Amino acid sequence: MEERTTKRRIKRRQMILQEGFPCKHFSFVVKGCFRMYAINENGTEHNLQFAAENEWIADVDSFYSDKPSKLFIEAIEPSTIIQIEKQDLYFLFRSIPKLNRVFKITIENKFVELQNRVLNNISSNAQQRYVNFIEQYPNLASRLPNTQIASYLGITPEFLSKIRSELAEQ
Repeated sequence: MEERTTKRRIKRRQMILQEGFPCKHFSFVVKGCFRMYAINENGTEHNLQFAAENEWIADVDSFYSDKPSKLFIEAIEPSTIIQIEKQDLYFLFRSIPKLNRVFKITIENKFVELQNRVLNNISSNAQQRYVNFIEQYPNLASRLPNTQIASYLGITPEFLSKIRSELAEQ
């Protein structure tokens, strides 16, 4: 399998995907942390996903459609990843049917996570979203800067500080 993958060391703030380019790899995080984000017309960044150790990250739409990505994937910390291109992934799916099943379950779990996040965003206030974030990502909360968490929650860093203060008082 090693001849079908590429191991890379990534510096903090280094991009592994940029808007306008097709996503050519699924990336498995061996060490470190990444964020996937979009930038709106006002230049505001919106974090869509984080991936830390033992998680996959890719712009799935761009990867499978070969269309230019609308997203960025950036290392938040110095990281090590293993990347696989589409033709190699398909080869491994054919060669190792169990891998196909494991990958399918991984993608399904990420889809459920995304559905829950959308539901949480439309039905919860900012404090509830923050509490849900802490429950879902307990190991990431201490690793991520407030600006990154606030962007993920759709609030300002100042409002996040206020929420943290209120929760500490309770």
